[in-house]
Amino acid sequence: MATLLAVSPRLPALLGPAAWRAVTAAPAVLALPGAAATAAALREAGVAVTDVPDAAAAGPDDVVLLTAEEAGDAPVRTAAPEPPGARLLDVVAVMDRLRSPGGCPWDAEQTHASLRRYLLEEAHEAYDAITDEDPVAMREELGDVLLQVVFHARVAAESPTGFDVDDVAGELVDKLVRRHPHVFGDAGPKDVAGVEAGWEEIKKKEKQRRSPTEGVSTSQSAAAWGAALVSRARRAGLPTPAPAELAAADQAALGEQLLGVVAAAAERGWDVEDALRTAVRRYADELDAAPQP
Repeated sequence: MATLLAVSPRLPALLGPAAWRAVTAAPAVLALPGAAATAAALREAGVAVTDVPDAAAAGPDDVVLLTAEEAGDAPVRTAAPEPPGARLLDVVAVMDRLRSPGGCPWDAEQTHASLRRYLLEEAHEAYDAITDEDPVAMREELGDVLLQVVFHARVAAESPTGFDVDDVAGELVDKLVRRHPHVFGDAGPKDVAGVEAGWEEIKKKEKQRRSPTEGVSTSQSAAAWGAALVSRARRAGLPTPAPAELAAADQAALGEQLLGVVAAAAERGWDVEDALRTAVRRYADELDAAPQP
């Protein structure tokens, strides 16, 4: 019986040692349509490959290249296991198809500006799935967040001064390696507190920020914005707002107390988000004006 060799449609030149030996020793190598890219790679390496619609004509010692989907229930050997993350290549390919001529007209007309709200919506939905500890929803919503990353990268790639998804991934990898010298080098602390302090120090050198509020998103909720500013000010030794007296004994009770504040404000016709945002903006101005330590 012929050897059915399942190849990767994403990484067509990916053949392990055993697969390579089988291909080079076979009297004939046949390729089904799904393995066309692998067949092309082998031909470039000097291996003769014949394209066939199916494996019916294969001899007992032949090798048939095909995808796992084309094999169906037939027993196959895997040319080489795909590395983790291989399916991300499919995401990039699908997005390219959607944005290319003949693709989706809605996707083709989107811009960074038109996509902004979807990024926030998908992030909130992913947050909800994580809060609910729902792994099925989490997987779906994280995929939607990933779509936004790939979508924006694809839009940017169409600009002469833009970037592509590889630039995004490359910058992320460089940043992670740079900020983890205790993992990728011999320097740096090993305990959590030291790692956090080292991260902030490295980040400070990288960003060269001119003010303590620079880089803190103002589009997040007022509570999150305020918390980020207070946290950054505390780390930098800058003034923080005077803590309020809390009757709550734990976080759950604090939530109830805050909900009560929302209800009381609503009775007076006040918008708590606007009120807090005004206070946080005022605090941000104070931080920018404060002498830097």
